[in-house]
Amino acid sequence: MEKRATGRRLAWSTAIFSLATGLSRILGLVREIVAAYYFGAAGKVNAFTVAFQVPNLFRSLVADAALSSAFVPVFSELLEKGDRKRAWRVASTLFWLLLLGLGALTALLIVFAPLVIAPFGDPGGDFDLAVGLSRVLFPIVVLLGVSGIIVGILNSYEHFTVPALTPVFWNLAIIAGLILGVPRADSLDAKLYVYAFSILIGTVIQVLLPLPWLYGLDDRLRVAIDWRDPAVRRVFVLMFPVTIGLGLINFNLVVNTLFASRFLDPELDPRAIDAAFRIYMLPQGMFSVAIATVLFPRLSRLAAREDRDGFRHTVALGLRQIAFTLVPASVVFAVLATPITRIIYERGAWGPEATAVTAGALAAFSLGLTFNGAMLMLNRAFFSLQTPWTPTAIAFGNLIVNTLLAAVLYHLGTWGIPLATSLANVAGTAALLVVFRRRMGRIEFEETARTVLRVTVASAALAIVAYPVWYLLDEALGRSLAAQIVSLGTALAAGFVTYLISCRLLGVRELDALLSLLGRFRRG
Repeated sequence: MEKRATGRRLAWSTAIFSLATGLSRILGLVREIVAAYYFGAAGKVNAFTVAFQVPNLFRSLVADAALSSAFVPVFSELLEKGDRKRAWRVASTLFWLLLLGLGALTALLIVFAPLVIAPFGDPGGDFDLAVGLSRVLFPIVVLLGVSGIIVGILNSYEHFTVPALTPVFWNLAIIAGLILGVPRADSLDAKLYVYAFSILIGTVIQVLLPLPWLYGLDDRLRVAIDWRDPAVRRVFVLMFPVTIGLGLINFNLVVNTLFASRFLDPELDPRAIDAAFRIYMLPQGMFSVAIATVLFPRLSRLAAREDRDGFRHTVALGLRQIAFTLVPASVVFAVLATPITRIIYERGAWGPEATAVTAGALAAFSLGLTFNGAMLMLNRAFFSLQTPWTPTAIAFGNLIVNTLLAAVLYHLGTWGIPLATSLANVAGTAALLVVFRRRMGRIEFEETARTVLRVTVASAALAIVAYPVWYLLDEALGRSLAAQIVSLGTALAAGFVTYLISCRLLGVRELDALLSLLGRFRRG
């Protein structure tokens, strides 16, 4: 009974977080659609792709979610022990130390931007443009570092919705900047600078929006620096391995961009791989990130109480929820990559060639989608135990495997590079499961394996229905935007109805949690 109640609470919290995150991801796709319309996939936009990825990598290493994941276990443990004043003193100290430290790092990155961009060669055929754009974008590192503390505090109090909604306004700011600013710019370089400044302004908005919700909690951030507190040092000790683990996906994306820029077409392939990655991250953000974020404070509290049984159950529950949501998503991306890419990007400056290259990359990324979600969940489990060096070592191994595979598979063409990432994710997931079992014991292996097998069978049924429906409608209706919406939308609807019916017939318990949640919505 308690396990079922936990499952329902997880489903409810995850649904709220997923809806907020889903709205953000949808707007992110709208942002990508607008950018694709104005800039396409070829030429100087590849300089922007590199310029944005580099500060985004540093952001993932020292700020935002990575910082929050090192901070939450320590802050939650202090709250769990009733030491509220000390918890907030630690939070205040970290806030000011990060503001000063990341501010200095940002200044260094701006000064030495040419050296940072140099490994990528001549992205988009304009090295100087890539350097200039990166200098505009580097301040997001310090801004999101501050945001990481704010989000960590709110998540520790199980406030997930507001932090999940802030990227909505980030995307809206960028979309508004593109629509209002790009048509008024007098050159392509100026248009790309409009894009970069829109991202910077959106990031400022993202940082400021959650601040009012801090005042509803039982204490507040103060001007205080107490670096002698062991809890502060513990956060920084945790932070390095945590950032490596959570930054893995961005590490791999930078590796992918490096190979695409150096060894393939520097004026097409970096942008194509990045565009495929943006689609790939939609279900990641809506489901696996949502599930891991919702469960993280609970796992931290269970670890503090040394409740091994509850901890293992919660991790297994998270893995099953991720399989239930991401396996069908990966199948959809694999079999419908071309129409999905076409309907999202192919307009304005974006042509059929870019669609074909991007669709191939998306299909290759899709093979590792579920495994990447599982890695995220398992990483958070180790972070909750405050033993992050194990996933960090595996993350380093994953990065090496991805790099070696990319060095071999890029000869296959653009899609070989994301294929390397997918295969590396499979290996990383296997390694994390083996180590976790040795540390904590079996995590309801039989039940989890049954769920994965059943959702895989149900997802196969989805593919068998969805692809023919799309193909027949596409042939009959043609390639107008309205026709594409009808053909793809009908295929997706038919596929997911088939998936849900199949899950019901196969007795997938995660579907029961979903149906219970929908019932609560109806009653509400």
